[in-house]
Amino acid sequence: MSDPYETTEAHLERLLGRALNSFDLPDRLVERLGTALAHSSSLHTTRHSPAAGLWRETHWHTYLLADGTSASLWELVYRHEADRTIRHEVFASRAELRLAVARLFGESPAESAFEPALDRALAAAEEGPDEDVAALSALFAASAADRRHREYAVDQSADHARRVLRRAENPDRPGEGTAVLLRSAYAHQITQAFGTRQCLADGRDAGFSLYEHAFVLLDGSEISLWEVEHTATPDGRHMCEVYETEAAARGAMEVRARVR
Repeated sequence: MSDPYETTEAHLERLLGRALNSFDLPDRLVERLGTALAHSSSLHTTRHSPAAGLWRETHWHTYLLADGTSASLWELVYRHEADRTIRHEVFASRAELRLAVARLFGESPAESAFEPALDRALAAAEEGPDEDVAALSALFAASAADRRHREYAVDQSADHARRVLRRAENPDRPGEGTAVLLRSAYAHQITQAFGTRQCLADGRDAGFSLYEHAFVLLDGSEISLWEVEHTATPDGRHMCEVYETEAAARGAMEVRARVR
């Protein structure tokens, strides 16, 4: 998960430092990114194949620049079959990212396409500053649950649900009825629905992230917990809140922070 305490400068330095191909980025883009004042990072897609020992994730990093415009970097994180090394690469556009996925995993660019509901917004983000603002708003808005790609992992899911509920500090967290249902969870998936975003809360910087913990129960039904991680606390400490719906979780974030 992203570090809500990390500054934009440190985030960018860490991102470029771990990327195997950062030297391929246009010099002008790197110069512009050096003026970044704030950032937002989101897990965009994930494909895991534990049996084959390979997986990949794509992350979208967006930066607010000093001149009021924004710039984005696409990050591909992956591991090949029979290779435990995790590799990172960064790209200036989603088109370059698609070509890299095709090269590394033997897929055509069409097969490595992003989720259709977000694809149109992302295309607009590369057309100009006005479209970029609109695209960001679309991405941070709630998306329909039935449009999210599900790749569940069978891995002590009931215990994971118990731990998520146990660390929730909000008084309106899910009750005993939800806890009982989740005791029969046998598979789950964690998705970052809202990347770390720096906000101004009561005059202080605070970081917010939103995660969906989706579970499959023994009867075949699905249930999700929505976890908000933030530092909008009186002493700036890290806090977790858990809600039964995405709308409730996003509503809590709106109440606790005023976006700068």
